[in-house]
Amino acid sequence: MGILYDDVVIISHPQKDGDPTVLTVNCPDKTGLGCDLCRIILLFGLNILRGDVSTDGKWCYIIFWVVGKQRTRWSLLKKRLMEACPSCSSASGISYYRSELQPSKPPDVFLLNFCCHDRKGLLHDVTEVLCELELTIKKVKVSITPDGKVIDLFFITDTRELLHTKKRKDETIEHLTEILGDAIISIDIDLVGPEITACTQASQFLPTAITENAFDLELPDLARSGTLRSDYVSVTMDNTLSPAHTLVQIMCQDHKGLLYDIMRTLKDYNIQISYGRFTTKPRGKCEIDLFIMQADGKKIVDPNKQNSLSSRLRMELFRPLRVAIVSRGPDTELLVANPVELSGKGRPLVFHDITLALKMLGTCIFSAKIGRHVIGDREWEVYRVLLDEGEGLSFPRNKIEEGVWKMLMGWE
Repeated sequence: MGILYDDVVIISHPQKDGDPTVLTVNCPDKTGLGCDLCRIILLFGLNILRGDVSTDGKWCYIIFWVVGKQRTRWSLLKKRLMEACPSCSSASGISYYRSELQPSKPPDVFLLNFCCHDRKGLLHDVTEVLCELELTIKKVKVSITPDGKVIDLFFITDTRELLHTKKRKDETIEHLTEILGDAIISIDIDLVGPEITACTQASQFLPTAITENAFDLELPDLARSGTLRSDYVSVTMDNTLSPAHTLVQIMCQDHKGLLYDIMRTLKDYNIQISYGRFTTKPRGKCEIDLFIMQADGKKIVDPNKQNSLSSRLRMELFRPLRVAIVSRGPDTELLVANPVELSGKGRPLVFHDITLALKMLGTCIFSAKIGRHVIGDREWEVYRVLLDEGEGLSFPRNKIEEGVWKMLMGWE
């Protein structure tokens, strides 16, 4: 089977305002491809309204109907989607995602160090610029001096792997200087050594109060205020409708990155999707049908494996992230955590959405830290944001927690 390179990903824009844009992907298959594509779509701030997936195990055909921001860079989105697709030469046999788990050279880590005068929403404005420039925040430390200046340290990696060049570095500094304006005092970007890079990797411990109280890993009976009961997330499996596949049927409430959460779970379990359909219904309801099989090409008949996958899917759809407000002595700390894929990739735009929610709530940030930690048997990305209570919080704690949760879930 042959296909022109530019036809691997086709973007069809709507003829009428309000209609979705159609993304068509036609390329060799691999386990986890759907996850990789959905992650890129989420990274570009797009919402998937419908989706169809079909594959014969060697070649796949995927269609997404998406809506999103007016300033979406469609040409760059196409480029990133094409980069995620296997080359046509790999169509002779499916390539399982285990190659991602093989040791590889970690990306270079750079330290963005700037000092400026403080103002509300500053951290979000900087984060938004970094996201638009495709710079990934690995770790951040924010501190405020007694005289009201802000010193920010961002440990970042470059998706394009060009930050070591003067052109890319100057581009980044120029965009940040433009957004900071007269508030900027100094700014610099430098490559850090391996000893600093190691500090951005996963550590094994977090305070007990965080692991036990804030991020309960069991599925609760009730969600936080404003969300549905957990038993609304329905996951059923059926082995009678297909001789070669297990049918997984999911009904749940829609949220930002829903399809990504399903796909990353299946990818972590090394599950191959042969056919799938995703549709959104009125009032934010979603229905998903997936015909799946294991890496050995067989359906899932072991009850223990079925229960394990079903439980994980229910948990990931009901609580794809953890959000909590806790007391740290006299201070108030916002905690947000999301699971990391086995391939090492974290959830896109989490820090962006946290800072945006706090900016909209008029809540200032005194300091912030991002790190990776092992909680239970999984690696998590944990965001610890110390809130500035100099003049008291602008909203009650539960309203701040709810506002951040709704922003992350796309319910704002």
